[in-house]
Amino acid sequence: MKQTTIYDIAGHLGISAATVSRALSGHPGINVQTAEKVTRAAQLLGYQSNKFASNLRKQRSNTLGVIVPRLNSVVMSSILAGMERVANEGGYNLIISQSLELEKKEIENAHTMFNSRVDALLISLAFDTDTFDHIAPFIKKKIPVVFFDRVLDHPSCTSVVIDNFRDGYEATRHLIGQGCRNLLHVTGSLKRNVYRDRLRGFETALREFGLPYTEASLLVTGFDAEAPNAVMDRIAAMETPPDGIFFTNDACAASTIILMKKAGYRVPHDIAVVGFNDDPISKVVEPNLTTVHYPAMEMGEIAVQTIISHLEGNLNVNQGSAIVLRSEMVVRESSLRPDKTI
Repeated sequence: MKQTTIYDIAGHLGISAATVSRALSGHPGINVQTAEKVTRAAQLLGYQSNKFASNLRKQRSNTLGVIVPRLNSVVMSSILAGMERVANEGGYNLIISQSLELEKKEIENAHTMFNSRVDALLISLAFDTDTFDHIAPFIKKKIPVVFFDRVLDHPSCTSVVIDNFRDGYEATRHLIGQGCRNLLHVTGSLKRNVYRDRLRGFETALREFGLPYTEASLLVTGFDAEAPNAVMDRIAAMETPPDGIFFTNDACAASTIILMKKAGYRVPHDIAVVGFNDDPISKVVEPNLTTVHYPAMEMGEIAVQTIISHLEGNLNVNQGSAIVLRSEMVVRESSLRPDKTI
């Protein structure tokens, strides 16, 4: 079936195609009556505007590329929900892909985004990403890049993060305040800022209170299905079982609590537990999990608002700045040991 064009509308109304084009694009030189008449005729004739062609002329796709490590993460799905809301309100679409925690896949996704001519790239890095090479073409072409959550310091990119060092410190200090003296830290790849900074907070709190930090105090995992079993193996291998564990992932913490209870450990009496992210599972596992609330939805909203402000000329994201969002501890039963104060 033949598509309706602006020439069809012009013939229907007996006006020029140029007038129809200006009316449909909201040109200020077209009076209100003519604009309304053209809009009604366009609806009557089933006209569909060719936004793609229009955007090509403007060298704008109105599309933002987003790369996340995993789509099945509660944090990432909340971040994406925030991004989608703000992007849609601003007239932008999202192309979303996942790296599956693999640098190779992340590089492929970045190339696809670049070749798709996205207006901007928002990216949270995979566990094993070591290079910036796949981001460089965006910088060279002056396509804005905003990192979020897992970021890379670069003088031409803005980042949206939380204060992971402070949160790691506060979580550890909370466990120490509950009388824990033999702590274990379970975390992800230390190549990534989120886990590296939380570990720095953990170490700082231990030093501040004169507690030991040894090789046995740290367990780095991939936070996959086998991670809770790896935690149990570490507990069994320790000369003295830990009396407090700080996990940087709620799902791993919750699954490990279930295994610890099966093994005869009482939580929090024998081992107090703190997680991270405030995932829904933190309020389902028994005892309910003390955690750090992660402002995921807000992070997605702020990241896209920042990009759109840049694209509209109201902000420059190419200055290597960081936007730090507020996160906070949520204390529940998993860490509250008898006769201790928070």
